[in-house]
Amino acid sequence: MSWLWAIIVGLVLGVLARAILPGRQNIPLWLTAIFGIIGSVIGNAVASGIGVGDTAGIDWIRHLLQLAGAVLIVALGTPLYAKVRGGSRRTA
Repeated sequence: MSWLWAIIVGLVLGVLARAILPGRQNIPLWLTAIFGIIGSVIGNAVASGIGVGDTAGIDWIRHLLQLAGAVLIVALGTPLYAKVRGGSRRTA
């Protein structure tokens, strides 16, 4: 996978993950893309580990695992980013 493709897929997965998670995620777009890329890599590793990394046709299971990885990373990374930035800036 080329770097440009990884960034595009990471951005799409990160945005989808932010849309799936409840509440507001106060992270910038560049961090959303990075979290999506990390989630994609984790999803690919899990898919390869369970034997569905490469199948004939569209790899729906792999894509769902990538999205699940992105949701997990966004859910865990958002509070960490808020803590590093000086506390959570929650609005009612």
